[in-house]
Amino acid sequence: MNLMFLIPLATCLVCGYVFKKCADEMAYLTGSVTLVSLVLSIVIAPWQIQLLVLAYVMFSTKKLLQINHHRMHGNYQSGNFH
Repeated sequence: MNLMFLIPLATCLVCGYVFKKCADEMAYLTGSVTLVSLVLSIVIAPWQIQLLVLAYVMFSTKKLLQINHHRMHGNYQSGNFH
């Protein structure tokens, strides 16, 4: 398995940290580098990792949709929904 996708991923994490700590124009620059690095890392990642990311997004989205559905219909009570 080729691990070259870890280089833009590490860049993304470092730029994300700098983005949180900076202000002004530097934050905008690091934010854009973070986004580009994250997309590049996902694009060049092996298909196994892309499949794991897809499964995570699908399951987390399903859970959020369930919570929003219960909120809309009034069945939501501070963390307990049925």
